[in-house]
Amino acid sequence: MTPATSQLVFNPTPAAFGIGVAFVVAMSGLAFMAWQRSGYRKATGWLELLRILIAVGIAITLLQPEWLETFKPETKPTLAVLHDVSGSMTTRDVIDKTRPDAEPKSREAAAARLTDPKLWEPLKQRMDVVIEAFSSSQTPPAEGTDIQAALSNVLEKQPNLKAVVLISDGDWNTGLAPSQATTRLRMREVPVIAVPTGSETRMPDVELTSFDVPTFAVAGKPLRIPFTIESSLPRDEVVLLEMKSTSGEIITKEVTLPAMSRYQDVLGWKPDKPGEVKLSLTVPRARGERYPENNSQEAPLSIRKEQLRVLVIESFPRWEYRYLRNALERDPGVEVSCLLLHPGLGKAGEGRGYLKAFPKDEELTNYDVVFLGDVGLAKNQLTAEQCISLQKLVRDQAGGLVFMPGFHGFQSTLQETPLADLLPVVWDTAQPRGWGSSSPGKFALTEAGTRSLLTKLEDSDEASARVWGNLPGFQWYAPALRAKAGSEVLATHGTESNQFGRVPLIVTKTYGAGKILFMGTDGAWRWRKGVEDKYHYRFWGQVVRWMAYQRNMSSGGKMRLFYSPDRPRTGEVLTLNANVMSLTGEPLREGGVIAQIAAPSGKVSSVRLMPAGEEAWGLFNGVFTPVEPGEHMVQLSCAEAGSSLETKISIQGTSREKRGQPAHFEVMREISRFTKGEVLDASAPDLVLAAISAMPEPAVQERRLQIWSHPAWAGLLVLLLGLFWVGRKAAGTF
Repeated sequence: MTPATSQLVFNPTPAAFGIGVAFVVAMSGLAFMAWQRSGYRKATGWLELLRILIAVGIAITLLQPEWLETFKPETKPTLAVLHDVSGSMTTRDVIDKTRPDAEPKSREAAAARLTDPKLWEPLKQRMDVVIEAFSSSQTPPAEGTDIQAALSNVLEKQPNLKAVVLISDGDWNTGLAPSQATTRLRMREVPVIAVPTGSETRMPDVELTSFDVPTFAVAGKPLRIPFTIESSLPRDEVVLLEMKSTSGEIITKEVTLPAMSRYQDVLGWKPDKPGEVKLSLTVPRARGERYPENNSQEAPLSIRKEQLRVLVIESFPRWEYRYLRNALERDPGVEVSCLLLHPGLGKAGEGRGYLKAFPKDEELTNYDVVFLGDVGLAKNQLTAEQCISLQKLVRDQAGGLVFMPGFHGFQSTLQETPLADLLPVVWDTAQPRGWGSSSPGKFALTEAGTRSLLTKLEDSDEASARVWGNLPGFQWYAPALRAKAGSEVLATHGTESNQFGRVPLIVTKTYGAGKILFMGTDGAWRWRKGVEDKYHYRFWGQVVRWMAYQRNMSSGGKMRLFYSPDRPRTGEVLTLNANVMSLTGEPLREGGVIAQIAAPSGKVSSVRLMPAGEEAWGLFNGVFTPVEPGEHMVQLSCAEAGSSLETKISIQGTSREKRGQPAHFEVMREISRFTKGEVLDASAPDLVLAAISAMPEPAVQERRLQIWSHPAWAGLLVLLLGLFWVGRKAAGTF
């Protein structure tokens, strides 16, 4: 490079300057005196002149002389204008201050002028302007904001970066924290001009946040669909919800949305016939609502003709058993088999629907739910091998098991079998036959029981709780001390308690892939009093379908696919479970099960399902994390089974980009403060331009040669001193 300027500069301190001048004056006086004593000899004069020259050189050294060259930058600095194009930037919450009654603009529209190259034309003589959009590395990219990656990328791509103009709502939701990049920006002395867009307070809005349609429903059976609505309106609002199906049905419900709060409820619908439909729920636009785009959701639903298989195992044909058997047999969607192990018969009961013996393993896998009554590990009842088979049915085949103990206390012997791990309560061994009372006991729903769909006997939580409080009482209850860890208590005894609290009566838990229910009384048959089968049939019908739900998500000839959670969402881990039968009809223990999953965008992922363990009973599982909402086509195949299964999994969209939410100005302020930048208003692009224009010109580069400490300068002084010493010798002055 050719230097723009070159000059000799000194950097003296006052003391060094004074010492240097005094030293030169002193040496000059001594030199003159020596020349005078020599009679003004010419040789002595030249020698003393050399002395003065050496003194001047030493004095100059004290003044620290440097040779300074300055260079102008050969390239112009770069201004990077980064603008956010993520989904949240479509939120329309920017109000024109001059027209407050006008429709709000979107955040991206409010900042549109800042991304126009014409705005930056006046700066192009001084710097290069680069305008770049950013969002994230998600699929699709607009469904995420990664501010840290945007700032880091521009640092790497622009080595001569002067400043950054960052236009965003500050809603970073993926990647590292922006502070990771702002530290590097500050070290490079690159300020960030933050231009936040949007509103820091949420606009008046009604948002349908969830519409939890199940994977499938049963034709002819009532379907309950939970939903959640969030309202930021400053008042209560009465709205008429409308749910439509592609088969033509329209369901409406009038609700009152509380101000600045969340509303949760359920919609009831009874599909008529099997088929594939799509349901859509819409909340009408409320008065004053600013963002109606989030007022609706839709989800697919598979309506099937149901045929669940239930096995009831009992010893004595008590009233609870008789009425339960009748309730299940009269349910058109349930096929009931009974195994009566009456101790006095010496053999299993016979008759319509009765089995002569406990099913073999391959036959047991056909049952969705098993009701285990007052039976245990005893002669002519269950064997240890049969208890293991029941355990495997629940753990590996996603079956359901209902414990229904009785006053004979036979179930207390199950504590010595693998079924002890499945029991969701701790048994009172001191009282194996339970407790009786002359006065009827009452159920008391817990908070979980009030919310649970399993105990829902009326349409609303309040009405259902009243029904449970008025149900006919029971006069015997099981010897359960407390619920085990990991279980959920839905109902307790209304009055009786022990050292652990209220006695648990209805308790649920999951075990492996299946579900467990403990029913601690044998008086549910009394619920028919005055209302016939209304509550008794409804409760047991809900129990059977709740337990068989996952097991029947999707099934084929030799394969069954179920997954959890049953309402998967984007970004959440989805556990895939497959039950696979071998060519001989037995549960497959080893093999390769492959799930090909095609997302709505066409991207195909392959997941290999592995055996769940050495003792797994035909169970294979794997995990998959969906990133796209919508219907995913799944093809399950297994060469060892010679079978395949095709099904759909609906992934609900829980986008990271929340439309209609407040902007995060505090994030933008922090970025600007840390990099020593400014925070400017997006509605005043001229002020942003002026702030960039006011930045100083790039500093010229300097190159300094420190003469005073250079070896050549030191060598010159040593050479002069040597000449002076030789001259003195030659002149004979020593």
